[in-house]
Amino acid sequence: MRLRFQVVLTVLTSGMLVACNGGSPPPPDSDASYPEQLQAARAELDESFRSRPNQPVPPHLMDTLLPLKYFPPDVEYVVPASLKLADQRIFVDMPTSTGETRKEERVGVLEFTLQGRPLTLGAFIEAGSNDLNRLFVPFSDLTSGTETYAAGRYLDLERTPTGLYNVDFNKAYNPYCYYNSTFDCPYPPKENRLPVPIRAGQRLR
Repeated sequence: MRLRFQVVLTVLTSGMLVACNGGSPPPPDSDASYPEQLQAARAELDESFRSRPNQPVPPHLMDTLLPLKYFPPDVEYVVPASLKLADQRIFVDMPTSTGETRKEERVGVLEFTLQGRPLTLGAFIEAGSNDLNRLFVPFSDLTSGTETYAAGRYLDLERTPTGLYNVDFNKAYNPYCYYNSTFDCPYPPKENRLPVPIRAGQRLR
């Protein structure tokens, strides 16, 4: 079972995954409340980690790792994307942090433009699950290993009926193995290594 930040994903995504209509996307909320909502969700995540030792932060690391460190909210990292569905089932073996292999199914490719560059990210579900309601998007970028976790970060997207998304890198988060080596976390595949810096979402301390 892939472990993610389920506690606050609803807070982070509620009302924020809007269909894109071309051009620059509006902020996830059209008024100034988006940064405040994002900060509130981040504070809630800190509290949830403190109340659940080893899920994922070990007790002896609570004061070292919490509160979590983030880049400031930036709506420039909220970009419209279209999901180009795969013509056939494509399975990818992702190495994991414990030396195992996780089989994932690539259901399609997200196409978007960021910092003036056309980019793509593969979107996945667990192989054999057939649950398309949430897409798993692991990625690394030019900050990986310096400003952000070397093994990459994750995004989760709620599936839309239109195939149009707002990809919000402010919600990029560390895999649980960043906090606790006992967790088994898949590494982003080569196709999801972005050739740009993503200074949004969670970062190193």
